[in-house]
Amino acid sequence: MGLLPDVAAAFAVSVPAAGWTVTAYALGVVVGAPTITALTHAVPRRQLLVALMVLFVAAHVATALAPGFGALLGARFASGLAHGAFFGAAAVVARALAPAGRQGRALALVFTGLTVANVVGVPAGTWVGQQLGWRTTFALVGVVGLATTAALLALVPPVQVPSGGLRAELAAFRRTQVWLTLLVTVVGFGSTFTVLSYVAPLLTEVSGFAAGSVAWVLVLFGLGATAGNLLGGRLADWSVPRTLALGLSASSVVFVLLFALAQHPAAAAAGVFAFAFTGFSMSSAIQTRAIVAAGGGASMASAAIQAAFNTGNALGAFLGGVVIGAGFGYAAPALVAAALAAAGLAVLAWATRWDRTGRAPVDPAIAPVPAQRRRRVVEGAGA
Repeated sequence: MGLLPDVAAAFAVSVPAAGWTVTAYALGVVVGAPTITALTHAVPRRQLLVALMVLFVAAHVATALAPGFGALLGARFASGLAHGAFFGAAAVVARALAPAGRQGRALALVFTGLTVANVVGVPAGTWVGQQLGWRTTFALVGVVGLATTAALLALVPPVQVPSGGLRAELAAFRRTQVWLTLLVTVVGFGSTFTVLSYVAPLLTEVSGFAAGSVAWVLVLFGLGATAGNLLGGRLADWSVPRTLALGLSASSVVFVLLFALAQHPAAAAAGVFAFAFTGFSMSSAIQTRAIVAAGGGASMASAAIQAAFNTGNALGAFLGGVVIGAGFGYAAPALVAAALAAAGLAVLAWATRWDRTGRAPVDPAIAPVPAQRRRRVVEGAGA
């Protein structure tokens, strides 16, 4: 995302048009997460993770060599195909390896890979791209992917994940709470990507940062994401619905403040840290909600939540580009983001109320309990 201006210049397109590279990757995740997971449901998780990383590497090589903008979009789409199924499988493996009561923290540890990448990889990739060209950045991502493949082979143990077959996996999508969780993810988490997709021009054109300083401000984003993710894992073990409600509420406030204060460099930098912190503090909680809501269909639901994350990514990049293209300026996506976070909070409130009536319980273990007794059962189970 920090390289969008460079990509736009290289292919003689506008920055909002270059934002379609973000959307293409996200759509690849949306397509690949459920499709690849369904086709590989019988493949051992360790072997699946390795195969997906090989695909990821190949697609990044294609990105680095893309001769035109259309080829670049295709390569970004192919890169995204592996992403959703990879993190979906990794989340299921993490929960299987974790002791009882620490699954949220196990998921947070997996997603720390993403947040640490934002501390190191995003600013480093932005700096490398600015110094040596954006193609070099994507080539280096391919090299990191090769190292990741070797690490998977050497370090990840074989894990037997219970599965009732593809039919049982797909049955998860008959559960209302699974769909509501996906909707919360698309709308609520789309807010983060509405701003993040255009953070580079926001910082340079509105806040007054030099182009070379963008990479260092993005370090703040990575630090915020890492801190939020680690805290979010503990909060998810405490209460999933409260963690999501707090995160979405705080995100909406942060985005409004970012819009109002974006012209001040210090406030903009603080805002980048803050929206990363609030957004990523919900990662473990939303993943946990999807897996629990799915019952026996954990692998498909876990992959679907990755697709939902990236549907929100695509939605955010699109809506941000729309308001910028309409002439409202590079700070305007922050107001759109605030509205999306508020909408996600509204969907969550609806889903939580629906669950408490007993019509669509998130945990099948308590489904037979009459609605008037469900609250006592849920509280006793620590839900």
